[in-house]
Amino acid sequence: MGTEIIMPEQRRQAVAPISNDTSIMAVISRAAADPACDIDKLERLMQMHERMQAKTAEQAFNSGMAEMQCEIPTVFEGAVNLHTGNAYATLDDITRALKPIMQRHGFAITFKVDNAEKIIKVTGILMHREGHREQTAMTLPIDIGKGRNDVQAVGSSTTYGKRYVMCALLNITTGETRDDDAQSSDGSDTSDMRAQVVADIIERVQQTKTPDELKDVWQASLKVLQASGDTHGYSTVKTAVTAHKAILEKPE
Repeated sequence: MGTEIIMPEQRRQAVAPISNDTSIMAVISRAAADPACDIDKLERLMQMHERMQAKTAEQAFNSGMAEMQCEIPTVFEGAVNLHTGNAYATLDDITRALKPIMQRHGFAITFKVDNAEKIIKVTGILMHREGHREQTAMTLPIDIGKGRNDVQAVGSSTTYGKRYVMCALLNITTGETRDDDAQSSDGSDTSDMRAQVVADIIERVQQTKTPDELKDVWQASLKVLQASGDTHGYSTVKTAVTAHKAILEKPE
């Protein structure tokens, strides 16, 4: 009678460890096929399998988050608040900077908005491709600002909530100076972004109603334009400010 010879490579393959996930699924499959199987025991096996999957997904989420954090830049504050005169990073700015980084690491974010009487609750849900997710929420009053109708007030509060919830979930910081060498997160030039910043500032300049409001917006704009190094944008905004100031100070 002949004896089968097992080569070393085959032997190593034969004794290769089987993952716990595969082992449990094999046990569950055999148990489900057995008419005498204890249903309670089968349910406990399924629960164990689900816990293991959830743990694996959480580990993948944490690992991906740690890697992604090393790539997240400080988002440039390229907009000006008309009412406070302060610079800030818009939701569009943050999304534009973070979206390609999130995609590379298998993350996505979605929002849920609950609208109660005079209250908005914004919940941000950060999801990973392996299935784990984390979420946080922010409750804030409807932003009934000067000149806003009800729809605009809800929209303003919703955008505000999304911006802060996204920053909280991804540990995003914003600042008055660029830290990306005048490039976006995908390596492309930001000339279009600078043009949009200038357009936003001019829009806010034209919305001012008094010389004092105009002065606040101009001072905040200076910080934004100086930080971005946009000399052409500075000249454009200065011209718009001078023209609007003449209109505001013109005797009636």
